[in-house]
Amino acid sequence: MPDRLTRIIAIRHGQTAWNLAARIQGHVDIGLDETGLWQARRLAAAVADAGITALYSSDLQRALQTAQAVAARTGLSVVTDAGLRERGFGAFEGHTHADIERQWPAQALRWRRRDPEFGAEGGETLAAFYGRAVACATRLAARHPGESIALVAHGGVMDCLYRAATRAGLQAPRTWQLANASINRLLYGPEGFALVGWNDALHLDGAEQDDGGDTGPQERAA
Repeated sequence: MPDRLTRIIAIRHGQTAWNLAARIQGHVDIGLDETGLWQARRLAAAVADAGITALYSSDLQRALQTAQAVAARTGLSVVTDAGLRERGFGAFEGHTHADIERQWPAQALRWRRRDPEFGAEGGETLAAFYGRAVACATRLAARHPGESIALVAHGGVMDCLYRAATRAGLQAPRTWQLANASINRLLYGPEGFALVGWNDALHLDGAEQDDGGDTGPQERAA
């Protein structure tokens, strides 16, 4: 029944300094920079009247700070879930793509080719990460049939949800955008996830920051 579907607003966290530097964050607990905090406030205003009844977030600071901005506008409490964390990149964390290419060329090749069974030392394989992220989103969505919920997470999690909703394979090249503080809309029901709208960042356009700066790049490292 359509009225029993869960409406999902999936949100990528706002910008961090490591996004700007294109450093792999993974499980490193980086907070939002000033632009990211501004983006979070703009995002919160954009979803304030969306009828959200539950607000879930990764427990990593960059996602949690974004969710807290939404909580401040909606009056909802943030429920954290480690299942919404970014992929663990192990030894790659803190490094740029150029660093990784130089230090681990063979591993970098497997990473670029999206080998489902590859994981950097101490990190998660792509297959394990996808399974974890989609299972978490499924579990949370299933709690709220007929409601609208927000999931605040990371670029990698957004990628997993897009693939789950469009049935794109894990090794299919990414052709979709994953902007910081973007709004992504899905439905969840008995047949799984379905895509409604993707990478809506209009709330970040045509407005100046509180401090007069610009919004900065919209797509950086996870």
